[in-house]
Amino acid sequence: MANLPAMSCRPGCGACCIAPSISSLNKPAGVPCVHLDTDFRCTIFGRPERPACCAGLQAAPEMCGESRQFALHWLADLEVLTCPG
Repeated sequence: MANLPAMSCRPGCGACCIAPSISSLNKPAGVPCVHLDTDFRCTIFGRPERPACCAGLQAAPEMCGESRQFALHWLADLEVLTCPG
């Protein structure tokens, strides 16, 4: 698969802060992160306390698609496929 170019986050999306689990924050999949504000933006973006898994996740056309709903479904499917046992 070819590497797709990075893209900017879609305003008002927050799918990557909702769909996946974040074990270092004890955040289950499908629940909004406590650091997600009402505009669906991360309040700890760029700060040292931001989990490494979050910092490593980059918006990309394959993941984000054309809509917030697409991204939520894509990330939820990835969560299921990568869940241990």
